[in-house]
Amino acid sequence: MMTLLVVGALGFVVFSLGQAMFSMARGPDNSGVVWALTRRMGASVLLFLLLMLGWKFGWIQPQGVG
Repeated sequence: MMTLLVVGALGFVVFSLGQAMFSMARGPDNSGVVWALTRRMGASVLLFLLLMLGWKFGWIQPQGVG
């Protein structure tokens, strides 16, 4: 369940970043860019907090590399 939330949040962050890119490519109206980047930052902070809470409560375990 936790992995689905993390993957979904990462997908939303990438999608929102793509929206900002297309808004920038469309023209000089910056309101769409600002809104998309604001949502991306909020989702990134939420994802970080979700990962920290999951680690704190034992829902996810850190894995070693190698």
